[in-house]
Amino acid sequence: MQDPKDARHESLPAYLLEGGQPSHVYGTLSYNRRARCWTIQGEPCVTELAKRLFPGSDGHRRGEARFTAHRRVIGELNWLMLRYPLDIRERDRERWAQALEEARAYAIQRAETAKLPAIAEPPTAHFTGKLRLFQKKGLAWLLANPRGLLADEMGLGKTVQALAWLATTRALPLLLIVPPHLIRNWQREIDRFLALEGGVRVHVLRGLRPYDLPEADIYIVHYLLLRGWKKILPELGMRSVIFDEIQELRHAGTEKYSAASLIAEACDRVIGLSGTPIYNKGGEIWNVINILDFHFLGSWESFTREWCYGYGNAIVAKPDLLGDHLRREGLMFRRTKAEVLSELPPKRRAVQEIDFDDAVYRKLMLPALEKLPMLRDENLTASQRALLEEQISQDERQATGVAKAPFVAAFVRALVESGERVLLFAHHHQVMDLYRKELRALGPVFVTGRESTNQKDVSVLAFQGGDTDLCCISLRSAAGLNLQRASCVVFGELDWSPAVHSQAEDRAHRIGQPDSLLCYYLVSPRGSDQDMQETLGLKVSQFLGIMGDVVPAPADQAEQESMARAHIRSLVARLAVEEQLLGRR
Repeated sequence: MQDPKDARHESLPAYLLEGGQPSHVYGTLSYNRRARCWTIQGEPCVTELAKRLFPGSDGHRRGEARFTAHRRVIGELNWLMLRYPLDIRERDRERWAQALEEARAYAIQRAETAKLPAIAEPPTAHFTGKLRLFQKKGLAWLLANPRGLLADEMGLGKTVQALAWLATTRALPLLLIVPPHLIRNWQREIDRFLALEGGVRVHVLRGLRPYDLPEADIYIVHYLLLRGWKKILPELGMRSVIFDEIQELRHAGTEKYSAASLIAEACDRVIGLSGTPIYNKGGEIWNVINILDFHFLGSWESFTREWCYGYGNAIVAKPDLLGDHLRREGLMFRRTKAEVLSELPPKRRAVQEIDFDDAVYRKLMLPALEKLPMLRDENLTASQRALLEEQISQDERQATGVAKAPFVAAFVRALVESGERVLLFAHHHQVMDLYRKELRALGPVFVTGRESTNQKDVSVLAFQGGDTDLCCISLRSAAGLNLQRASCVVFGELDWSPAVHSQAEDRAHRIGQPDSLLCYYLVSPRGSDQDMQETLGLKVSQFLGIMGDVVPAPADQAEQESMARAHIRSLVARLAVEEQLLGRR
């Protein structure tokens, strides 16, 4: 009967096998704990050969060559030692045995990955969503590669693929690290797609000062807080970590980056999500990959020397070759919309909850509160009362739009920086002015109703001609515009009428639109957004099918007006309660 260990070794490549009894030892091998590398000190014949065969090997001293302590590199070093035996220092022998075992496990895992199905189904008991075929392939890749970057273009469902992966692996507790403006969306998506026994316990970390965390399945923290929790999070025993928008870590040398590196090192499974892992320089990918799998691409010095245009230069000489290498080694998986267009509908809609400045909202709602006593005047006519109620409703809509404007801008900035061509819709001039300020660096153009006909035409031509990738448009000023160059539509504010949204979408969804148009509806947790969704029946589960693609019939318009009036009555009642609470303070 064959020993299982022997059977396992049969599947190992020759360079990872044991060497025989050496007749001559060419030097020593030791571990440098500070640099996290293995160092050969030996005869010139072996150190010179190491530097020629493995340009990534470091060490500028004569008679010395350094190898970064990565599983792949350990295999190469072991191969070299089969030909040129080295004496491993006694203090490092146990560490070397462990490193070699990890390298063998890694080689076997890479070989087994090639045999796995290319398509995976998430367990229906724990996952309530439905994946498209390309998303099932993404799930299979995530299951096969415990450390890697899912780099699908924005809008292809990286979040849902990651949640399907989590439902399948049950790699809990999980640490989820996200940009601040996406915390609420992740909470909503977890609630929507995950179904664990007893429910999913989610805790969002607050503040820079650590505190005793409650027991939970998923802990969510945003990147700006990592520096405060740097010493705590790596010690919590997390089984897995997901870095959403991991391009946030494309610059090393910060406390945020250092904390992320320690967290990743402490977890068995590390997933990065980003449609744009590289912004300006190809070398930024080294920082991103270094978080996922430390020194997979060697040290920074060796990476820039061999992959870039020279020592310390961050411009990758052959980016396609580097991309192929990362995909081949299971470190990156990417699909573009063009590659999966046949699986996508012509138009896709997504409701996304974003953050909201509660202090700004409360301040802007003071005028509405001041109007409440006027409503109690029994001498008001019906028309006067209706006008006053409408003013209060408009105050709330504007307060909502202003309170979430910075977070809308952050969302849109990420879209444009990822290469999307965006139409951003809003209603209030004050909100548009905030977009103008927050998004100035992107060079946006505006069609808000305040421009002359000539200025409006210039804005349209600038967007259609590629001079800018962002056009901000008033919901009620979009009629007649042809902006089919857009790949994304974003609603920073909502309107009462579904037809208004549909007509706004159609500014981009026109003949000549080669893309699958992605339409984002950004909603806040308070204010008019929630009431409008509730009143109009625009629940997330219903929203994708309810947005009207035709002009509503008169009866439908009357119903919408009735709903709006019901909302105003509800708003007035709610503000009256808030007025009483403020009075007690």
